[in-house]
Amino acid sequence: MKYLSKAYLILIFSILYIPIITLIFFSFNAENSTAIFTGFSLKWYEELFTSPETFEALRNTLILALSSALLSTVIGTAAAAGIYRMKSKFAKKAITSVTNIPMMNPDIVTGMSMMLFFVALVGILQIDYDSFGFFAMLIAHTTFCLPYVILSVLPRVEDLGSSLSEAAMDLGCTPLQSFFKVELPNIMPGVISGFIMAFTLSLDDFVISYFVGSSSFQTLPLLIYSMTKKKVTPDMYALSTLIIVTIFILLLISNFRSGKARRKESGKTK
Repeated sequence: MKYLSKAYLILIFSILYIPIITLIFFSFNAENSTAIFTGFSLKWYEELFTSPETFEALRNTLILALSSALLSTVIGTAAAAGIYRMKSKFAKKAITSVTNIPMMNPDIVTGMSMMLFFVALVGILQIDYDSFGFFAMLIAHTTFCLPYVILSVLPRVEDLGSSLSEAAMDLGCTPLQSFFKVELPNIMPGVISGFIMAFTLSLDDFVISYFVGSSSFQTLPLLIYSMTKKKVTPDMYALSTLIIVTIFILLLISNFRSGKARRKESGKTK
């Protein structure tokens, strides 16, 4: 049974990571081939850094991911604090359930509903959709990232409780000062985890971006999808490798900070 569980674990990890390893491996291939490895080369990484179209898409993706992650983190942290302070248990459960709906919704449903909303909004405001493209994608990405931030921050707020905030207010702090000086530093690991999760979700989103996006603002997933109609060039393998490494580093930082915070809390308890 012990060997069977190990074999099952190896099989699962192989299914998950062999495709990623294959992509990274062929990003260093000297030739434009996914069947034969002709030699180690940084040719495709050089081409990646000299492609204006790819760099524009990368810039758009990073701007969108950072902006939506910041917005969703600020709104989500405030929402988590507000949900915790609600007196009515029924209202708290209802709002928590409503908050979780975007996570359970299929992306295609969220994307279509967002598209219809923005088309109607553009029609009412009588503006060109292309000029509204970035803001439409920013609102859409913030909307679907928000529940994940709340899910990350709310348990931290609940674990902290209200005693420290009340003590700070008894000593003369206003509610706002109490939040920023006492509560926020203690829930910061959850806030950072929520930000990283929102950033990574926005970074690789395709379905919602496809429905909401405009021709004037193209992200990397949309650019790669447009290439699949012809042929995906190996510089995209190089770009995907860089994104994978970046996300891996961010996850390591997030896990390290969370582990450090847990060890600190357990040390205080002892």
